[in-house]
Amino acid sequence: MRRLIWAAALGLAACAAPAPAPGLREDGAWISSAALFDPARFAGRWKVAASGTPGCAGATQDWAYDGHGGYALSGVDCSGAKPAVLAGRAVVTGPGGRITPDTGFGREPVWVLWVDQDYRVAVLGTPSGRFGMVLARDLPARADLRTAAHEVLSFNGYLPGKIGR
Repeated sequence: MRRLIWAAALGLAACAAPAPAPGLREDGAWISSAALFDPARFAGRWKVAASGTPGCAGATQDWAYDGHGGYALSGVDCSGAKPAVLAGRAVVTGPGGRITPDTGFGREPVWVLWVDQDYRVAVLGTPSGRFGMVLARDLPARADLRTAAHEVLSFNGYLPGKIGR
């Protein structure tokens, strides 16, 4: 009887949905957001310099700041398996650059992990590790800023090679 139950359990497990694809970050890795984040300076047009979503390099995102901690989002959403339309709103909800979207980015909290002091390059990610990206005001971004962005990704547990350059 035990063998029959075990065989039935294995059979059901074989019919279960496949395990989700691994994320872009190490499980359990620490993650931190930019402590000195300025929502108004972050506002404006960004281009995707690197992303875990194939086909997103060069895509544009617009973050229109409303002056009260919120953004109107438009452009290309590079948080899924493929590029999608980015539309909706997002609100700064926590310390540093912790932002919660209402529709885009899979409705996951978006963390600004780092932005250079002149707001030319930014690194975005999620605690879940489902997406991560490097944004730049102009492409190509300066080499030293690209290097710094990829070091920030590594520091926050992102796996090398998962975020394209």
